[in-house]
Amino acid sequence: MDEYQHVYTGLWLILSTIIIQAIILIRAHRRYKGYKVGVMDASLGQDSFLFRAYRTFWNSLENIVPILGMTIIAILAGYDANGLMIIVWIYAISRIIHMLLYYIVATDKNPSIRSIFYIIGFIANLYLMVDLGIFLIL
Repeated sequence: MDEYQHVYTGLWLILSTIIIQAIILIRAHRRYKGYKVGVMDASLGQDSFLFRAYRTFWNSLENIVPILGMTIIAILAGYDANGLMIIVWIYAISRIIHMLLYYIVATDKNPSIRSIFYIIGFIANLYLMVDLGIFLIL
């Protein structure tokens, strides 16, 4: 078994979560009364599930690039597989909880409960950036 197997599984979960978010967004958009292909109603707000599904999906797309890139560099550089697994799984779980809370909690309040899980994922990414940087320099 490859030493990074659990890291790969975590990455699979992160990417699968984004695909599921896309499916939920497409379904919500198609059910929307004013549905137009490729057009999101700019008047929608947090009270709209479609708006929250849209923001959840795009938030995930915006946040996948750093964790995916850093993880690939870490694997190629021989970074500690166990440490990387912990970081990736913290990120994956925090993003799933963030997604669920974004779907459930309709609020313009910032920070909100979902912000906590966004920050946990962000800190995991920030930690990997710094620790991997040190690993690569030394």
